[in-house]
Amino acid sequence: MDETEFWEIVDGTREAAAGDPEEQADLLVERLLGLDPDSVLDFARHFEARYNRAYTWELWGAAWVLLDGASDDAFDYFRCWLIGQGREVFEGGVHEPDNLADLLGEFDEEVDGDGEELGYAADEAYEQLTGTVAPDLGIAVQPAEPGGAPLDFEDEAVLAVRFPRLWERFRDA
Repeated sequence: MDETEFWEIVDGTREAAAGDPEEQADLLVERLLGLDPDSVLDFARHFEARYNRAYTWELWGAAWVLLDGASDDAFDYFRCWLIGQGREVFEGGVHEPDNLADLLGEFDEEVDGDGEELGYAADEAYEQLTGTVAPDLGIAVQPAEPGGAPLDFEDEAVLAVRFPRLWERFRDA
């Protein structure tokens, strides 16, 4: 599976789920069940590589603004959700997190920003297809610390300066 196929699956399931991350996860499992186990593992590798790439202080700061706070787990689920938003939103947000102010449509922190189930979809599909747990994907594990320079998430002035468009759209409203 190449990158284009990966994003086509993500986009197709998001559109069919009308943006609901839990429904998207269910549809993703269904879609992956139509593939062979090796293709499911390829999908998992693409997902995991992007998940690890999104492990940055800058993106965590953006998640903090969007979610009005983001614990370690909340940031993990946010990264899954961000992948679920598709290539344009994901790449734009990873490249410059403040761009999420322009890339995201409506955002309801009660529903959006939490794609925990998306992170398990490939594992679930693989287990259903093979009856076994997915093997090690053979890609580098997430580093112990996020990439980039740490931000003081508790300092609203720092966040407002670093993410001016996100702050204006989602916190000053």
